[in-house]
Amino acid sequence: MLNRAARPFVKLVERYLPDPYIFVLLLTLVVFAAAMLVEQQSALTVVEQWGDGFWGLLSFSMQMLLVLVTGFMLASTPLVKGALEKLATTAHSAGRAIVLVTLVSLVASWINWGFGLVVGALFAKALARQVRVDYRLLVASAYSGFVVWHGGLAGSVPLTIATPGHFTENQIGVIDTSDTLFANFNLVLLGILFIVMPLVNRLMMPGDQDAVIVEKDKLQDEPLPPCEDHRPADKLENSPVLALLIGAAGLIYLVSYFWQGGSLNLNIVNYLFLFCAIVLHGTPRSLLHSLQQAISGGAGIVIQFPFYAGIMAVMVQSGLAQSMSQWLISFATADSLPVWSFISAGIVNIFVPSGGGQWAVQAPVMLPAALELGAQVNRVAMAVAWGDAWTNLIQPFWALPVLAIAGLKARDIMGFCLIQLLITGVIISLVLRFVG
Repeated sequence: MLNRAARPFVKLVERYLPDPYIFVLLLTLVVFAAAMLVEQQSALTVVEQWGDGFWGLLSFSMQMLLVLVTGFMLASTPLVKGALEKLATTAHSAGRAIVLVTLVSLVASWINWGFGLVVGALFAKALARQVRVDYRLLVASAYSGFVVWHGGLAGSVPLTIATPGHFTENQIGVIDTSDTLFANFNLVLLGILFIVMPLVNRLMMPGDQDAVIVEKDKLQDEPLPPCEDHRPADKLENSPVLALLIGAAGLIYLVSYFWQGGSLNLNIVNYLFLFCAIVLHGTPRSLLHSLQQAISGGAGIVIQFPFYAGIMAVMVQSGLAQSMSQWLISFATADSLPVWSFISAGIVNIFVPSGGGQWAVQAPVMLPAALELGAQVNRVAMAVAWGDAWTNLIQPFWALPVLAIAGLKARDIMGFCLIQLLITGVIISLVLRFVG
């Protein structure tokens, strides 16, 4: 049934979904028009807001580019590549491959969203080299695990409100993660998704006549060129001593960092990937070769993220994001507010694809509403978090690293992602509404 349901969505998206760069340009024009029509902003004001915010995500853009590059470099080491290939051999059929990549992605994304994006995509490639399976659905399944990240250990909203001194502490105090990440409703929701997502992806498998199979030779990494050792510079490039010394220094820092209670964040994930790659590649030459292969996939991140920064600036400074949120919760009750908060967060996330940034926009709207209605603040906060994660399934912003690693376009996977979006939306809404 799901295969039949997914088929028209897949064809529709393949035909009409433009490249993510075109998508962000159209989204920019939509936000411009909405800010002028709804918020009565002048065209010049909107353009100034957009231009002032255009470079607001430079730091984050570099982090995302490093997620892609360092993850690829680590995965291309003989040790990690061999481990992924060995795990992939446990999938003896296309159906098992779909289930396995979904579970691995779910676990990795629950630990850390950056880790999940890279591991899921790389494991999908390893599976495609072992099993004849629809490559589009395989990568879509790898990406689907990303939906749990904001309910996991690196969720920015629950971690923010659990930190003393956060910007809404005067309103709600400090809310421990036992009331958010480890609350009953969040654990139940995670448990359901860990069961349902692999099943949904398995049931969307197309028949043999509709499957898109990528031949194994097209998924192989480019081999390392023959080694030259004629010059002193060549000896340095092929020296394992340099890699071991620098790599050891980086790993010693990591041990010290975690020993002192440091947490897993995006910078640490990138740091871990990089220095493990330096050690496991063995020589600077091997590392740089993998870097050359990885960097070409980052073009989408470089060109698109500034446009999203501009969109976010217009949404926030014009008041458009707040207006959207206020309208959606205007007819909510104490019991239904979490569901409406979830839906509003999902819509706002299309325009403001940043967990922390979205909470800064929506907290001033959602929290007073929760306090006035007597709703559970912890549940409303997690509803915003889940809404942010939910529509990432159809937001090309987050899919770019996965697509770059897999070598696909957004339109190749988004038809399957639409089905995932509809099913997870129903599940999350029901749990937020009815599970204590």
